[in-house]
Amino acid sequence: MKSYSQDIPLTLEDLIPGGKTYYKYRAEMPRQLTWYGENLVYAKGDSLMIAPYTDKEKPKVLLTLADINNSIQIDQSQKPGSLNRVQFVSPQSHLLRIVSGGSIYLYDMVTKTVKAEYKSLEKAENRDWAEGTDYMAYTKDNNLYIQDGKGKEIAVTNESNKGVVSGQTVHRNEFGIDKGTFWSPQGDLLAFYKMDETMVTDYPLVDISARVARLKDIKYPMAGMKSHHVTIGIYNPVTNNTVFLNTGTPKEKYLTNVTWSPDGKSVYIAELNRGQDTCVLKSYNAASGKLEATLFTETHKKYVEPEHGAIFLKSDPSKFLWFSKRDGFNHLYLYDVSGKLIRQITSGSWDVLSVLGFDEKGENLFYLSAEASPIEKHIYKLDLKTGKKIQLSKEEGMHSAMLSASGRYISDVYNSQYNAGKAAITDTKTNKTHIFHSAKDPFRNTKLPEITLGSIKTDDGKTDLYYRLVKPLNFDPNKKYPVVVYVYGGPHSQMVNNSWMAQTRGWEIYMAEKGYIAFSLDNRGTSNRGFDFENITHRQLGVVETKDQMSGVAYLKSLPYVDADRIGVHGWSFGGFMTMNLMLRHSDVFKVGVAGGPVTDWKYYEIMYGERYMDSPQENPEGYKETSMVNRASDLKGRLLIIHGDEDPTVVMQHSLQFIKSAIGKGTHPDFFVYPGHGHNMIGRDRVHLHEHITRYFDDFLK
Repeated sequence: MKSYSQDIPLTLEDLIPGGKTYYKYRAEMPRQLTWYGENLVYAKGDSLMIAPYTDKEKPKVLLTLADINNSIQIDQSQKPGSLNRVQFVSPQSHLLRIVSGGSIYLYDMVTKTVKAEYKSLEKAENRDWAEGTDYMAYTKDNNLYIQDGKGKEIAVTNESNKGVVSGQTVHRNEFGIDKGTFWSPQGDLLAFYKMDETMVTDYPLVDISARVARLKDIKYPMAGMKSHHVTIGIYNPVTNNTVFLNTGTPKEKYLTNVTWSPDGKSVYIAELNRGQDTCVLKSYNAASGKLEATLFTETHKKYVEPEHGAIFLKSDPSKFLWFSKRDGFNHLYLYDVSGKLIRQITSGSWDVLSVLGFDEKGENLFYLSAEASPIEKHIYKLDLKTGKKIQLSKEEGMHSAMLSASGRYISDVYNSQYNAGKAAITDTKTNKTHIFHSAKDPFRNTKLPEITLGSIKTDDGKTDLYYRLVKPLNFDPNKKYPVVVYVYGGPHSQMVNNSWMAQTRGWEIYMAEKGYIAFSLDNRGTSNRGFDFENITHRQLGVVETKDQMSGVAYLKSLPYVDADRIGVHGWSFGGFMTMNLMLRHSDVFKVGVAGGPVTDWKYYEIMYGERYMDSPQENPEGYKETSMVNRASDLKGRLLIIHGDEDPTVVMQHSLQFIKSAIGKGTHPDFFVYPGHGHNMIGRDRVHLHEHITRYFDDFLK
């Protein structure tokens, strides 16, 4: 029988981000992993190391922090104190980017000199460098700027109205949008988003940290109300001139997946109507802003959600790959620049998850997909000419990867339920893999509860739903245990997969130590299972999801060690919404619930997400009525704690307050707790307090 050096159970300080000893229990993996030419480089202490390709080699030192500081000609106070402030500009470049206070330096590792310096960046955000030039774009407040390598700042926009924002993300970060600037391949032109929010309703948040509480208005477009208007500018640093693309009317639409053509002469935009059922791919002339071509239109009776721009072939810039779910799964299609469909590149009852790139000649494509299993992610190589496909990842689990500069090698970082983490290099020609790092189990000296990964069927008996079950520490099959269902259940999520410890959260481990069973299940509506699995929830969020969660509860009740009279539920955001669905639709089953940052009525949620999944309140009044938790406040029987950050800009606190108001009117009694100064999630030390507070509630009313 294995003995453990730690007999004292793990605490929330050990298990929750923000805890004093949290990082003690994180698997140690290579930091700042990146390609430098054909060398895979990572940070170890104060050294940049080159990973070995074979077991006959050892890691080599490429550069040390001392090397940098001894040769870089900058003020002593500006020199980096750790490698956390140092990063490679690109795999093809000898340049390192050194961030130091309000300045950034480009350091040449070969000549050991500073090639560029960017100054006065204390308030600069959204920094974006142009490949092959010394231009850097960034934003300050609502305006966009660029700097050259000599520190000369140029204002691209000069907008005094705070309701007009340039160079930042738009459409509330939906549609795969995670930035607001896009340099051309040659680095000589800058495409950027300009968003006019002046017509969008101001929403009041209150900062109570001031002596007299301060109003902090944000722009929050609620479903069915006015949305912002977005345009795309093309800025030329040489002429200091901006041309805007003629995207026309209606102005209330979504301009997504901005992509430059390889020659830098055209910009491709996936334009989506506000109803989100029609996507049109268009190309615009970067010099004039005029529409060049409408390549194709894709429609769906529920919604179309473009999340990836055009991927131009390395071997033929007149052709590109396009992601689409048109056959029911997320796959790649080959088009030419006239919009002619050449052929479907991938197919099958599985989703392509992302494209990694091409090899040196552009003959082979590398991508990640869920083909091997819906709860795993693997690396594939596809010959674009023959269609021959090879799986490059060797072991089970969740893999992530990066290509070397030539595409000859690929990094493979992965883990699985019983593998804390490995890092490897694969030769993409021979498919030989060398594992150069294997993480030790951070809990190797600690006794943990048993974790089971499994599946059940939906109520139709056809579809698999994957679950994770964590048994209490020192489990006794002859006892009856209370259960806490940990739920999310919303779009773009997967809470259960074959990753380290089956993605078990620290709080679940803590609850299992305290004698609870922790259970999570991915219902229909979640990701990586095909489009029909995802969109079955359309216009009725929470209904099918609740039905599937109840299939999970039926499975729990079939287990002899589950106490069916002591079942609770906890979730955050969409999971808070699901917690309330389960508590209110099945009040006879759930005794206790804790709903964090919950949506209680979709009419109070934002346009982009809300109208995709629910349509507008005007179009779907019955759906909004059916899915409103505010309307169900009278159904509350068990103990329900609602938690909200008072400055939540995502699910505004009005959701919780409206539910409480309804409960008061209907004579039911939820509990309420507020985290002052916090947004949609509690961070830092307060996150430990949050989980202690949640745990106390279950201990008081469920255990």
